[in-house]
Amino acid sequence: MRAPELAGDVWLNTGGHRLTLAELRGRIVLLDFWTSGCVNCLHVLDELRPLEEEFSDVMVTVGVHSPKFLHEGERASIEAAVRRYEVHHPVVNDPQMALWSQYAVRAWPTLVVVDPEGYVVHVAAGEGHGEALRRVVADLVVKHAAKGTLRRGGNPYVPVEEQDGELRFPSKAVATAEGRILVADTGHHSVVEFASDGETVIRRFGSGERGAQDGPFDLATFTEPSGIALLPNDVAQRVGYHAVVADTAGHRLRGLDLNTGEVSTIAGTGRQWRDGSDTGKAVDVDLTSPWDVAWWAPAGGVVVAMAGNHTLSVFDPASGDIRRFAGTTVEGLRDGDVHEAFFAQTSGLAPDGDKLWLADAETSALRWIEPEGESFTVHTAIGVDLFSFGHSDGPADQALLQHPLGLAVLPGDRIAIADTYNGAVRRYDPFTREVTTLANGLAEPQGLLLHDGVLLVVESAGNRVAPVGVEATTVAGTAHAVRRPPTVLAPGNVEFSVVFAPPPGEKLDERYGPSTRLEISASPPELLADGAGVGTDLVRRVRFAEGVTEGVLQVVAQAASCDEGGEHPACRITRQDWGVPVRFEAGGQRQLSLVMAGEPKGTPPGQ
Repeated sequence: MRAPELAGDVWLNTGGHRLTLAELRGRIVLLDFWTSGCVNCLHVLDELRPLEEEFSDVMVTVGVHSPKFLHEGERASIEAAVRRYEVHHPVVNDPQMALWSQYAVRAWPTLVVVDPEGYVVHVAAGEGHGEALRRVVADLVVKHAAKGTLRRGGNPYVPVEEQDGELRFPSKAVATAEGRILVADTGHHSVVEFASDGETVIRRFGSGERGAQDGPFDLATFTEPSGIALLPNDVAQRVGYHAVVADTAGHRLRGLDLNTGEVSTIAGTGRQWRDGSDTGKAVDVDLTSPWDVAWWAPAGGVVVAMAGNHTLSVFDPASGDIRRFAGTTVEGLRDGDVHEAFFAQTSGLAPDGDKLWLADAETSALRWIEPEGESFTVHTAIGVDLFSFGHSDGPADQALLQHPLGLAVLPGDRIAIADTYNGAVRRYDPFTREVTTLANGLAEPQGLLLHDGVLLVVESAGNRVAPVGVEATTVAGTAHAVRRPPTVLAPGNVEFSVVFAPPPGEKLDERYGPSTRLEISASPPELLADGAGVGTDLVRRVRFAEGVTEGVLQVVAQAASCDEGGEHPACRITRQDWGVPVRFEAGGQRQLSLVMAGEPKGTPPGQ
C-alpha cells in the first residue's frame, strides 16, 4: 500500500527544510513513531543507531513525534528532547497525531518501513526489532538494487547547534554527609560533585563519553545516568562505595567511592531485560532503564525504579543480589499487594520512614508503598489512569499532574513533586490530602533536593540546579486527556489477534514449547467479562461487559524467534505493551488486530 505523504508543524534536524516522501524516492525510509516521554521509544532510539550507521547510504530514518502529553507537542519540548537523546536523524512533529492516524498506528513506539518506490512493506510495534529490521532492510537493498530503483547517498540530516555549559539536561541530585551536592549530568554522561554552594565544581565522575567503563573518576564512562542514592555509612564501609547511580541508558547500576573517586559496576550486564528472571546475582541480571534509586530500610536495600518494564527491584549491596520487588510488567495504575500492582514508568522515589513515595510518570500519579503484614501494599494519592492529566490543585482525588519525574520529602512529611511537563513544583499534604503549587514556569524540572532547609530543583531543560520558594498557591487548571483516537468496537464478543511474522531468515522458536505469549487485562477491570488472563495463543475471543461504554484494553504480547539453520542459531524475544482506548457502539468493529511485526494488510485510513 502506498505510504501517506509526510506532514507536520515543525521539522527538526533538517535545517528547517520540510521533507517529503517524493523527494526521498529511491531511498528506504524508516519512520519511527515515538514520543519523548515514552521509555520504550528511548530504547528504540538506541536500537536504531547501529542500523542507521550500517545503511547510511541507502536508508533515511525520520522520527515522527506524535505526542502523548500536551507538553510534548510544544516546539521547545521536542527541540530539547532531540538534543537530550542525541537524535541524529530528521524529526517531524505530529502534534495533532494526523500521521499517526494515517498510518493506522496504535502504540508508541511503532516502526514503519517504506520501500524505495514509496510503499509500506513492514510494520513493527514495540522494541527489540533491531535485528529483524536489519534483515528487512538488507532484503530491500538486494531487491531494489536489482530492479534499479535504489538510490544511494545524500543524507538530509542537519545537526543542530549545541550550547556549552557545566550541565546538560541534568536529572537528579543528592547531598552527601559533608554537604556536597551530587548531580546526575545526564546529557554529559557523568555525575558532577559540587561544593555546598551548588555552583563550585569539585570533580566530575565520567569522561563525558557514552559507555560503561569502570575505573578512576576521570576515565570512567556512563550512559545517561539519572538517579543517585547514598548508602548508610555502615553499609558503605562494608561494600567499598558510598553512592549508587542509576545508569539509565546503560541498563546498569554503578557504585561511586567518594573517597578514591573509583567507579564500579555493581548491577546489570549492559543488556536490556526483555524476558526471563530479573532476580539473582546483580552483575549477572539484565536491567531495563533504571531511572531512580533510593535506600529504603523496610525493603532491605536500594529500591530501583525499573522504568523500562514498569517494575521496582531491590538491590542488596551487602550480598550483591537483586530481586523483583513490585509490579508485573503490565503498564497501568492498579493498587494493592506489590506483587499484583501495576506501575507506569516509575521515575522518582522518596523514602519517608515506613513509606516509600514514588512518581509514576505515564499515569501522572503520586503513589506510595508501605509494609502491611508480611508484604507491602501500593496506594495512590494522585492520579487517574494512563490517559488523564493536567495542572489542577485542590483535593487529591481531583488534582492532576502531567508526567512527574521527581520527589522530595518536605518538613511535616509533605511531598514535593517535580511536575515535569507542567513546568511546576507541586506539594501534596498527606494529612489534609490537599495539593498546591509551589513554583511555575520551570524548564522541565526532573529532580528535587531539600538541602540546608532550601528546596533545590533540577531544571533539566534549563541545564541548572536552582532554589525555589515554598509559598503555596492554588491553580484551578483544566483536565486533559491523551488525544489518541479510541478504537470503536461492537458491544459483546470481539475476535482479538496480535500479528507477528518472523523477519527474513528467522522462524518461531518452538524448541521448548509455545513461542508466543499473550496477556490481556483492562481498565477498569470490569470492562472484560471474558478473555482476560495469560495464554500462549496470539488469537483470542474476548467478551466485553454489558453497560460499559468505554475503557482501556491492556495487552502484553511477546514472541520468540531464532535464525533458520545453523548448529547454534541466535534467538531473540520481541515484546510489546499496548494500552488501547476503546469505545463501544452499535455497528462498531467485531475484530481487533494489533501488529507486533509483519507486512501491513489493507489500506491506511483516509487513503
